[in-house]
Amino acid sequence: MTDNLWNIACTTLSGEQKTLADFAGKAVLVVNTASNCGFTSQYKGLEALWQQYKDQGLVILGFPCNQFRQQEPGDEAAILQFCEVNFGVSFPLFKKVEVNGPQAHPLFTALKQRAPGLLGSTGIKWNFTKFLIGEHGRSIKRYAPATKPDALKADIEALLRVEVRP
Repeated sequence: MTDNLWNIACTTLSGEQKTLADFAGKAVLVVNTASNCGFTSQYKGLEALWQQYKDQGLVILGFPCNQFRQQEPGDEAAILQFCEVNFGVSFPLFKKVEVNGPQAHPLFTALKQRAPGLLGSTGIKWNFTKFLIGEHGRSIKRYAPATKPDALKADIEALLRVEVRP
């Protein structure tokens, strides 16, 4: 298990290196995404959550993934254009990652260990699996791909009240 979730390096679509520590003091929603998935319309709901709660301490981090039936075939430029044009996405997006198997990104390996799902700590079932992380990783809640972003509001609001400091 990765000891410090906050120090795992991630690269944005524009090539900038980030860690979760860059979002310290915020509630963080990590989502593996895809442009050609039956759940792709969730981008709209994720953007709505971002707009509603970003000033109160929520950050949403999207990680495109092509592991599930090659539903994210594009390169970084194509992914960014698709998300901006079709869904007005303005929350941070990262380079394409794998979420399962030996090449899984360390962030997803750590999240799966801390919040096992239907497939246990070894797997993510599909695109748009969501992980809500409290300040400093004290709490992590996992949501299934079919869980619509709007259904996370109560948990986000509770986390913002309890853990996030302005």
